[in-house]
Amino acid sequence: MPFLALDGRTTHYALEGAADAPVLLLANSLGTSFPVWDAVMPALTSRFRVLRYDMPGHGLSDAAPLPDEATGYSIAGLAGNALALLDALGIGKAHVCGLSIGGMVAQHLAAHAPARVDRLVLCDTAMRIGPASVWNERIAGIRRDGLPAIAPGVMARWFTDGFRERVPHIVRGYANMVARTTLEGYVGCALAVRDADLTGSAAGIKAPTLVVVGDKDPSTPPAAAEALAAAIPGARLAVIADASHIPCVEQPETLARLLLAHLAG
Repeated sequence: MPFLALDGRTTHYALEGAADAPVLLLANSLGTSFPVWDAVMPALTSRFRVLRYDMPGHGLSDAAPLPDEATGYSIAGLAGNALALLDALGIGKAHVCGLSIGGMVAQHLAAHAPARVDRLVLCDTAMRIGPASVWNERIAGIRRDGLPAIAPGVMARWFTDGFRERVPHIVRGYANMVARTTLEGYVGCALAVRDADLTGSAAGIKAPTLVVVGDKDPSTPPAAAEALAAAIPGARLAVIADASHIPCVEQPETLARLLLAHLAG
């Protein structure tokens, strides 16, 4: 179980696949640890050396302390964590795929560290996610009632009704993943999303980009994905049918096909 000390805090990661294969960095969504990618890993590791990691306060990674109740992490800071991980592992350049907040981190990397990003996949994300009032209300509820209280509502946004009915045991597992995230880690990342507006940097992304979205995603809906793809020069858009916000769990075969096709150029 690999760990690294980055900025004095423990970061949990996994690096899998042939040592001489191109590296693909996967950045997770809010409230998940890196097993969220498990279902697409067999397809990806057949072609790539895949690097997964847990963001601060998620999974087995340490949380960074919050300065105060109104200030969380930042997308720039989270992108810096990802770069520090690449540096520590001696990886100069990688393909990058980010999901939700991970997609915001990926956008920042591609815009501000272009020499480190080969090809880019932005999955169920946007340049700006949700009004601040939604995040403020969610954070207040978490601080009052804890993360287990929001888990059922999160599952309704992450997965379609049909998926939740077919495999309730899997959905329960992801509810546990959310509930067991540290308060500091979840709130810190939620505040980072609340305060992020990446519209000014999208036009500067030069990496060949694929934007992916589930057709039933209420958190970052297809319209937001269309706007993101339109803002990045040359970006392509792919819509996954019968998927909500976490297609790597709900439609892994389709997502893997899209990733492999795009990353192969």
